Amino acid sequence: MQGSVRENRNMISLPTRPLILASTSVYRRQLLERLQLPFSVVASHVDETPLPDESPPEIACRLALAKARSVAQAHPSAVVIGSDQVADLDGQALGKPGNHARAVAQLRTMRGKTVVFQTAVAVVCLESGFAQTELACIKVRFRDLSDAQIETYLLAEQPYDCAGSAKSEGLGIALLERIDNDDPTALIGLPLIRTCRMIEAAGVKVL
Repeated sequence: MQGSVRENRNMISLPTRPLILASTSVYRRQLLERLQLPFSVVASHVDETPLPDESPPEIACRLALAKARSVAQAHPSAVVIGSDQVADLDGQALGKPGNHARAVAQLRTMRGKTVVFQTAVAVVCLESGFAQTELACIKVRFRDLSDAQIETYLLAEQPYDCAGSAKSEGLGIALLERIDNDDPTALIGLPLIRTCRMIEAAGVKVL
């Protein structure tokens, strides 16, 4: 009987809070869909301009939290996920290129070098007072690419909305010699291992 009582108690749980992704990025949406949880997508409209003397990790963490908090203001009972990624080349922040010429310049600068992709995720629930930010650092070694190889890649992928112009889930994997990280999804834009841990702590049941 005691075993039955314990089993019944384990089946009793609080309702899962609504889950919101504070990003319109198709890459982050596709990653979050892997968890097979219902969620909404809400744009955060946060100014992503770096602050003076702000390091790449600081930029990523600040913006991830700002995005989550911005959306949480209108959805205080929800668990809101914010994320941001900055390519870090020897302390220099490389963001989204926005156009072809800037993407060419970024990839020329990174070829033959190791770049750290600083990917931050923040989870906020205003109603419960939950707020947490974690940073995943992904070291990526780029091949010594020719200008022709860079052009071929850019024309095929047009990764102008990707930090550092690196779309690793597509042809961008051919740019790389090596990837070192503890979460394979972090390079794409949302570190799911950390995200699972954080949203569960905030009240969203994953499994």
